[in-house]
Amino acid sequence: MNKRFWVSVAVMFVMFMGIGFFVHGFLLQADYKQLPNLFRSAQDQMNFVVFMPVADLFAAFAVVWIYVRIKDDKPFLTQGICYGLAITAIMTIPKFLIYYAVQPIPGITVAKQIAFDVMGDVLKGIAVARLNR
Repeated sequence: MNKRFWVSVAVMFVMFMGIGFFVHGFLLQADYKQLPNLFRSAQDQMNFVVFMPVADLFAAFAVVWIYVRIKDDKPFLTQGICYGLAITAIMTIPKFLIYYAVQPIPGITVAKQIAFDVMGDVLKGIAVARLNR
């Protein structure tokens, strides 16, 4: 694990945090406010906010670690898009479909969660591929 690896982890961490906040703290905020019994209040969230960067750090490390082991000698953009879609298939879609199965979340909210996070995953895939070409 060289300097490039750790720089990539740092970039991915910032992207996980930033995209997560933009999608779930801004774009989907109105959807989540309609489900007060499913989510913590804003005040209560502050008691658990430390878990979010910890989770994003684990995800950032894993995304980079896996990518550097599977990358091919192909154009970074193609690889990044494919890798982002793989992230989506292994992490994003299953997570939200499981939540949908066990919580009374409206289908339109789940569709938005998946759609927005797919876009974020592809951006992260492109970034990690660009950083590690």
